Amino acid sequence: MDLENRINLLVELGEFMLSDNPAWRASKTRAFEHNAWFVPDFIELSVRRIAEQYLQRELLENWVRDYGFPDRTPAPKKIGIVMAGNIPLVGFHDFLSCFLSGHRQFIKLSAKDAWLFPVLLEFLNKKNPAVAEQVQTASILRGLDAYIATGSNNSARYFDFYFRKYPSIIRRNRTSIALLDGTETAGELEKLADDVFLYFGLGCRNVTQIRVPENYNFLPMLEAFRKYQWMADHHKYKNNYDYRLSLAILNKLYYMTNDCLLLMENESCFSPIAVLHYVFYKNKESRMKPEEDENLQCVIGRDYLPFGQSQQPGLRDYADGVDTMKFLRSL
Repeated sequence: MDLENRINLLVELGEFMLSDNPAWRASKTRAFEHNAWFVPDFIELSVRRIAEQYLQRELLENWVRDYGFPDRTPAPKKIGIVMAGNIPLVGFHDFLSCFLSGHRQFIKLSAKDAWLFPVLLEFLNKKNPAVAEQVQTASILRGLDAYIATGSNNSARYFDFYFRKYPSIIRRNRTSIALLDGTETAGELEKLADDVFLYFGLGCRNVTQIRVPENYNFLPMLEAFRKYQWMADHHKYKNNYDYRLSLAILNKLYYMTNDCLLLMENESCFSPIAVLHYVFYKNKESRMKPEEDENLQCVIGRDYLPFGQSQQPGLRDYADGVDTMKFLRSL
């Protein structure tokens, strides 16, 4: 397949993802049945954003043009991709990058997200049988030319060892924060709720810590966050909330809550499910500089990414800040 054929296929895939195809609809149902974190609304949100913000012809053409990929890759490499499974189709961008680059890819799906992607791959194979030569799923990745692996800090140590002899991108734990100044409107706080709660806070782009001025009034925020009060009825989320609340009470720790989230003062930018950390700063000059923190995927605030935009990455918003397309082009 030449580059134009690949782009045409991806545009058709985007249309398929927004359709009510029975097989596609059934796969989304199975995904929720096997992983309670993948509630239907969050699956639909992830699917829609991929289709609308990735799989549009003009966006794809402009993106791939910037890297100078040839119409046909003369010596395609074999790329192993280890996908994560924290949110629905979180590894789609890696597939997309590799597909457009013209390299062959072998994908190890996460056990937590193993029902959506195979249906998409089946659609592509039916449209063009040549896709089967370029994209395959595999349970073991061995003897390939390069690797892209996403996981935790712990799994990254294993990836570093196993793939040490090969060109690779190894991704680790990342998270996001928000910088507030106390003048945020009710609308901005509602959008911040999306940054905190979407996908139950399981994504690296979810806000897990806020940095606020001294004497900050948390009540308007807690009220705005009631937008996601329904999560208190989700059994997995509720179990995490109850557990963290019990620990706080037993250890006599100060906390604030609106019955669906615990606000706790903590310097760590990583927080558990159902908990949002906060830290105070005295003035704008004294607050910590987020650009110096390698643990951060993105920063929300008036001087940074707008409120409500953390879970709307574009094609050039690379995980861990590593340019996947540049890596693939270098091969």
